Amino acid sequence: MHRGTDGVTAHRRAARKGGQLRRDAIAGTVLGGQSVPSALATGLIAGVNPAYSLYGCLFGMAGAAAVTSSQFMSVQTTGAMAAIVADVDVVHNADDPSRALFTLTMLVGLVMIGAGLLKLGNILRFVSHAVLVGFIAGVGINIAIGQLDSFTGYEAHGDGRLARVLDLLVHPWRIDLTTFAIGLFTVFLILVFQRTRRWGPAGLIGSIVVSSVVVALFDLNVTVLRDLVEVPAGLPLPKAPDLGAVPELIVPAFSLAFVGLVQGAGISANYPNPDGSQPDVSRDFVGQGVGNVVAGAFNGLAVGGSMSATSVGTSAGSASRWTQFVAAVVMAVIVLLVGPVVNDAAMPALAGLLIVVGIRAVDRDDLVAVWKTGMVQRTAMGITLVLTVIIPLQFAVLIGVGASVLLYVVQQSQDFVIRQVVADESGYVERAPDPTLASRSVVVLQPYGSLFFATATALDDFLPDLLPDTHRSVVILRFRGRNDLGSTLADTLSRYAKRLHAADCRLVVIVDSDRALNQLKVTGFHDLIGEHNVYRSEDRVGSATNRAIADAEAWIDEAPAPSEGGGPDGA
Repeated sequence: MHRGTDGVTAHRRAARKGGQLRRDAIAGTVLGGQSVPSALATGLIAGVNPAYSLYGCLFGMAGAAAVTSSQFMSVQTTGAMAAIVADVDVVHNADDPSRALFTLTMLVGLVMIGAGLLKLGNILRFVSHAVLVGFIAGVGINIAIGQLDSFTGYEAHGDGRLARVLDLLVHPWRIDLTTFAIGLFTVFLILVFQRTRRWGPAGLIGSIVVSSVVVALFDLNVTVLRDLVEVPAGLPLPKAPDLGAVPELIVPAFSLAFVGLVQGAGISANYPNPDGSQPDVSRDFVGQGVGNVVAGAFNGLAVGGSMSATSVGTSAGSASRWTQFVAAVVMAVIVLLVGPVVNDAAMPALAGLLIVVGIRAVDRDDLVAVWKTGMVQRTAMGITLVLTVIIPLQFAVLIGVGASVLLYVVQQSQDFVIRQVVADESGYVERAPDPTLASRSVVVLQPYGSLFFATATALDDFLPDLLPDTHRSVVILRFRGRNDLGSTLADTLSRYAKRLHAADCRLVVIVDSDRALNQLKVTGFHDLIGEHNVYRSEDRVGSATNRAIADAEAWIDEAPAPSEGGGPDGA
């Protein structure tokens, strides 16, 4: 009986494993087929031979899948990363541009691996949604306007994207009507195909094929891909990096790594593993880094977590990371069999596809949502979007990160507020603090929000002002739950304590951590107000406050109130 039970269990496990492998084979075939036209498109966005993008997807996807914590993450070339590569001058103007490109990819991988090993996965939470929305919208605009030359047949002139768009607008008669018509025809086909859900990605491929067939049948004088570059029919051999180009590639490598890791973090958060566990973001960083090192070694464009590719794989029934390996094999077969055919794709058709992709990257709902959130978010999004369009993307990304940090500081400083704690018959209630400090009174204040250098200086505005007749009063500040007070806060409190002391008043603080207490000691504030005016919180909420209030009232009562009429009885 025991053997029979073990046999049934083993049979079920084998059947379940066989079912998973079939699902991975189907999903991998779908993903691999979809990845080929997607890779060609991102290669064109980057302004490099599309074959490099194919190699990046193929080898990067397989290399990353062997290491990532996420079972479903598909690591491929992406439009945002390709747009950054398009702005890296050394990749396009070096003595050996291809080696510079592959070196950049490997550098991106090393940066990603370093970020993962240092457990920097949580650092991405400091990048605001407003900045990301502005950046992605700017990338979408860049993708669209970057294809206008191929879409119209007129190579516009000017320094920068906007200057070239302006040149096109003022010279409309230089547009090649045949090229323009093929581009518009492709956009029309894409829109028609995509209205039918079941066409899906096949509609994009079909649009390019149909447009290219029209060009071939009617022998139209339209540029095709082979007129610009030749996509080879075969797989590459490993190539050594160009170490001499490394200094010029450091900044774009960090920018590309940042964008790739942000995209990958979104996948880690939204696609749990089959067992329900959440992927380790830092390990996914390492996996993407390994993917880039492998991709760079095999002549590939930089890769990162692709939300769209991951969605294709999971929608097709992916059961595990084996989907990525199957997709890589499928891509390799397609490259070997149909690589030369790709060279006959009509450039205005490909441009039409990329213009649609770029426009759809501009998420109107996200833009409107951020715009309505507030002036700070609106400003951060607007600055990032504008900079993304007018300056090289590798610098726009870094400025966007700086904008995120600045946005965080501004938001935290705006969230700071102080409430006055007042006792009534039912306990304690909170209200807006009194603007002035009355004589012979005890005022308990509770700060809320972040306490750091930007808000510490604003604390002085919330503290009650002393009147000319303020005398023998106590201000109690509760810092419960605060581990860091900082030197700026201590300096602000010291100045206020001195003003209180000059009026024969006291400042009392309540803290509940050794770290906060030590900071008050090393800054000299502890000695300034005296140990008897520093209280430690207890587990019972309010007990330290009650003791501080009782001691303050006793201190006030030690000195009699000054007589109002000059005599002991007030007469």
